[in-house]
Amino acid sequence: MGKKESEMSAMEIDDPNSESSDQILPKFSINVLQLMKSSQAQHGLRHGDYARYRRYCSARLRRLYKSLKFTHGRGKYTRRAILESTVTDVRFLHVVFYMAERAWSHAMEKRQLPDGPNARQRIYLIGRLRKAVKWASLFSSLCSIKTDSRTSLEAEAYASYMKGTLLFEQDQNWETGLACFKNARAVYEELGKYGDLENQVLCRERVEELEPSIRYCLHKIGKSNLQTSELLQIGEMEGPALDLFKAKIEAAMEEARSQQAASLTEFNWLGYRFPVSNPKSRVSILKAQELEKELQGPTAESLPAEKKLTIFDKLFTAYNDARNTIRSDLVSAGNAESVKDDLNGLDKAVGAVLGQRTIERNQLLVKTAKSKLNRKRDDKSEKVTRPEELVRLYDLLLQNVADLSDLISSGRDRKPEEIAFEEECQRKSLAYRAERCFYLAKSYSLAGKRAEAFALYCRARSLAEDALNKFQSVAKKDEGTIQELNSLIKECRANSCIEHATGIMEEERAPENLSRRVSTISLDDSAAKVEKYLLDNLDVYESAVGDGNTKSTAKIERFPPAFQSIPRNPIVLDLADGCIVFPDIENRMKKKSIYSRFFGFTS
Repeated sequence: MGKKESEMSAMEIDDPNSESSDQILPKFSINVLQLMKSSQAQHGLRHGDYARYRRYCSARLRRLYKSLKFTHGRGKYTRRAILESTVTDVRFLHVVFYMAERAWSHAMEKRQLPDGPNARQRIYLIGRLRKAVKWASLFSSLCSIKTDSRTSLEAEAYASYMKGTLLFEQDQNWETGLACFKNARAVYEELGKYGDLENQVLCRERVEELEPSIRYCLHKIGKSNLQTSELLQIGEMEGPALDLFKAKIEAAMEEARSQQAASLTEFNWLGYRFPVSNPKSRVSILKAQELEKELQGPTAESLPAEKKLTIFDKLFTAYNDARNTIRSDLVSAGNAESVKDDLNGLDKAVGAVLGQRTIERNQLLVKTAKSKLNRKRDDKSEKVTRPEELVRLYDLLLQNVADLSDLISSGRDRKPEEIAFEEECQRKSLAYRAERCFYLAKSYSLAGKRAEAFALYCRARSLAEDALNKFQSVAKKDEGTIQELNSLIKECRANSCIEHATGIMEEERAPENLSRRVSTISLDDSAAKVEKYLLDNLDVYESAVGDGNTKSTAKIERFPPAFQSIPRNPIVLDLADGCIVFPDIENRMKKKSIYSRFFGFTS
């Protein structure tokens, strides 16, 4: 057998059932989209972990090579190509598919680096995407010959998506990239009309994932009038296919902020104008101001609480980055007093704005906790909100307001705006104290301490009335806070009356309860009260935890367990020992000489 024939035989897969090489093999069928989605969701991409997905693809390829006996040599690597004649099993198509997925996931892993890929890493990233396009094209060509029409269409859409992704990353040939994305979308739209319900849902989701990339390509070509806000809304969509798009949007936004930051020369706060000279500080402040617009814009009310908390976290990061840059400039300012004064003022202004946003975030947490406290719990697995949690949140708010007030009052020559702002902080502090006292009274009430709860409700009502008078005395009235204080006063009065009445009823019942307990007292231990434990009454449906309003320990089982009597072996007393007379053996004992006293031996 010649060398060429031996190479061909080495690339073939042994099939004991095959009679001849001219045997017609059946068409294979692969649900490419479902295979891709399930592999990505189960192995890391649900959380954006591309490194884990790449490791899974490598492990999957090793298993496929071993099961197909298609290894590449034991010592020296010998490349074995997968050709049309090689594909005698559907697993060969899986090999090509996972090779493309591994190269793609490696490229996306480089894209997700914290500081973004540098020049060398970007070259490597594009090289891996080219490799993914190569394997995806091979997968499409093999599927067009070896599989049915549906699998061939899915493979073609997969290859078109990979080509579009490569062009998208290269920032060139936007028309070709747009054509690739549109080709993939058309295939998935057509496939979404047939098959089972699960397949239709997957195809529709894939079409939605491709839509932002198509719109961005149209925007780059100039055939679309997308605004920046619309691009940001598209970037908030989730899915592995959109991670590259999000990276592009973030890079474009950073570039736009850098260009727009050139016009941000001053930071205005309470009548002051502080110059901002460092470009990094400008970009961070501009990013924070954009996030503030999202929280205070017309669509802020429709945002869920989790989304708002995420925006607050990004806002805090931006302001903290700005403060770090300002303090670095302050260290390097040297002896220039005018520059140092400006930087100190800018640091104070940014810190004050950061304190205000911290108070707003904690107010959002309080609002969420109040809604959970007043809402009836339908789901038993839902966490119960206790009044102590609201007390802790109001402690944080009081600390935030105190820190902000100290920061405002730290200057010597203060403007009227600063004085008015400090007075507003004092009014807010009084209102927060009233709210804190109210929920502290609630916690005492749940613990059954009526006198303490009544006193705290009265104190909360007094603080709320003082805060209400101060809020009504200013010219610019805060109607929302005034309404909350009025409702708080009404609740304090109602709850204080309830606690007063409940305390009187318990006091009236106290002698009766005492006489009942005294009547059950007995000197006999057997008549003492026997505590019931859960393990002693398993056949009776009775709670062993106790009343939820009182802090009592659960009675599951006695611990440590009580002592129990157990049988012992009988004790045998040797009574005959005292009655026996033993013989005298003195004459048999060795006698001690005078030398033994000095040298320790006997004769």
